[in-house]
Amino acid sequence: MSAPDPPHKGANRHDSAVTPTPPELPIDEHELLADLTEMLTIPSVSGSPAEPEVQAWLADRWRREGLDVDQWDIDLPSITADPQFPGMEVDRAHAIGVTATLHGSGGGTTLLLDGHTDVVPPGDLDAWSGDPFVVRRMDVDGQDCLVARGATDMKAGVASMWAAVRAVARAGVPLRGDVILAPVSGEEDGGLGTFALLRHGVKADMCIVPEPTELHIVPGNGGALTFRLTIRGRAAHASMRTSGVSTIEKLIPVFTALQDLEAARNVDVDPIMDRWPIAYPLSIGTVQAGDWASTVPDLLVANGRLGVAIGESVEQARAELEQAVAAACAADPWLAEHPVDVTWWGGQFASGRTDPAHPITGIVRDEHVALFGAEPDVYGGPYGSDLRLLTGIGGIPTVHYGPGVPPAAHAPDEYVPVQQVIDAAHSLARMIVRICA
Repeated sequence: MSAPDPPHKGANRHDSAVTPTPPELPIDEHELLADLTEMLTIPSVSGSPAEPEVQAWLADRWRREGLDVDQWDIDLPSITADPQFPGMEVDRAHAIGVTATLHGSGGGTTLLLDGHTDVVPPGDLDAWSGDPFVVRRMDVDGQDCLVARGATDMKAGVASMWAAVRAVARAGVPLRGDVILAPVSGEEDGGLGTFALLRHGVKADMCIVPEPTELHIVPGNGGALTFRLTIRGRAAHASMRTSGVSTIEKLIPVFTALQDLEAARNVDVDPIMDRWPIAYPLSIGTVQAGDWASTVPDLLVANGRLGVAIGESVEQARAELEQAVAAACAADPWLAEHPVDVTWWGGQFASGRTDPAHPITGIVRDEHVALFGAEPDVYGGPYGSDLRLLTGIGGIPTVHYGPGVPPAAHAPDEYVPVQQVIDAAHSLARMIVRICA
């Protein structure tokens, strides 16, 4: 996921002070942090050879812990040809699916714990205090934190859900329903892993995704669609630029139209999105134009992201952007005859929403309050996530609840507060028992 800094309107922010976990559900904190540290050293950047490596590593560890592990090679040609495939922004030669199940006696509720193991590239290495894949323990704003790429987004969540299942298994708590651990790849660029998980036939009654929420509850997300604008102009020598048509200049009216569209799309939003200044952002992320300083650029390619409103279809969102671009072109003599080409590529995240009144939200809230004595916030995220696949394709009521600080995701010196990781494991263990017993 990629999340901006939440403003925490009137936030009941998570307090790191921990009410002791019931003795029947002990969390081995040393083991939890050791597992997370080892996971963080695997540079599982989306599309890299280490992406399936971390999946195989988890499968091996969970087999040794006695869980029922299912590991399979994802059939990439078949999955990517599926009409509902959510898109992919990097090339992959290999991808692995994994589940590890703690079986109940039968007749109970099945809980899925789904967390992605792929991470984004570290970016400018000079912006980091050290190697992004060598874990460091640092003080960040007065908190004891682990620093590494993927710390917040979201290997801390994966480690916490693992520790929670291990605690329940070791305590011998009798469960009727199954608990399924599902580490997934390809979330950062579309949702390959969770899509493949659902196509593999994995089913559940409820799901918790421990994405970084600072242990608040996120029952819905806006979507995010990647688009490309291609503008064609006419090249000329810069000394006679008026004989040419600059694509950079022609981007300006289109960009203005997109800004107006963003404003219009954010006038009336779902109440769970009220905390955000812009619930459904529309932005241009890259612009490439020209090949010589003294030549009027005749080709411009801009890539951007369109936020999809909760309850809006992907087709509706695409149509609104295409109509706004077409209107801008119609008002410009050159673009009227040489219209901007709009294409949709890469990750295509629909929106997703679980009714905040659904029992999964209440259970997560109740167990959090029982441990920490404070109400977590309940809000919608402005970023795309696998929640929309789980609720939409899988029909599984799903919420986000996990450790990590959203603004740290994708940033240099990405960090996660150690106490949040521990607290999340305690909470998730209680939720497993509450749901599956």
